[in-house]
Amino acid sequence: MNSENKENKEINKLSLLIVTIIVLLLLIGGAVYYIYHQEQQMSDLVATFDLEKESLADDFNELSLQYEGYKFSVNNDSLLTLLSTEQAKVQRLMEELRTVKATNAKRISELKKELETLRRIMRNYVIQIDSLNQVNQQLTKEKDQAVRRYRQASSTAAQLTKELEKQNEKVTLASRLDATGITVTPINSRGKEVKRIKQMEQFVVNFHIVKNITAPVGEKTIYVRLKKPDDDILVKSRADVFLFEGKEINYSMKKTVEYDGEELPVTMYWNIEEFLSPGAYRVDIFVDGNLIGQRKFELEK
Repeated sequence: MNSENKENKEINKLSLLIVTIIVLLLLIGGAVYYIYHQEQQMSDLVATFDLEKESLADDFNELSLQYEGYKFSVNNDSLLTLLSTEQAKVQRLMEELRTVKATNAKRISELKKELETLRRIMRNYVIQIDSLNQVNQQLTKEKDQAVRRYRQASSTAAQLTKELEKQNEKVTLASRLDATGITVTPINSRGKEVKRIKQMEQFVVNFHIVKNITAPVGEKTIYVRLKKPDDDILVKSRADVFLFEGKEINYSMKKTVEYDGEELPVTMYWNIEEFLSPGAYRVDIFVDGNLIGQRKFELEK
């Protein structure tokens, strides 16, 4: 009997031990599962934090690029300075974001708020930039219109100037004097016309300045040039010159007359003191800087 009780006690102890071991194994298994589950959740949470940090970094980078893009479209120095300052803030926060731990939820949240603040500032700048662009477009439009008006006015002025020049040219041509009936008569010492060169003492140059009511009246200086067959000019002095077409040229003789717009007969004399050769001669008559008439004549030996 004692032996049987002892055996029963041993069996009970063994059963209790087995139950205890099973319970411990269950507890250990449960603890391992709990720890594994917690680690898995932590890993998933860290991965989520990393993705959130990367997304935030992308948002900062996008905002920085927006600032950079708007800087190229702004011509206002003050606004450009403000954009550069805000872009520098974005880049500073981007640098801080690179160093902060993904699990630092507090600082990540603060950086998100700063990003939203910078975005609001950006929106305000965008409104200013759009407003400035509209103003610039309007100014450009007004400038283009002003340029077109200026070109039109310049074209009109040029056309009017050209027409005025034509009218002035017509008036000038209409007011120019003309010499008609030009003759050159060689005479001897007795005033008789002669044919032979050795008998010639003077050239008598006769002509008429025609009537012209559009020509300026008053005192006129007439210049006459006698050109020899070799194209040399008969002169008494090489210092006898007058201005024609911007150049000083020699004259043979000159005479001052009073012109009143009516036809005016003129006679001038040239004393022959030089050797003359036979050939074709020419007389040119000038008044008011214009050539008003010319005539060729022949001298025989």
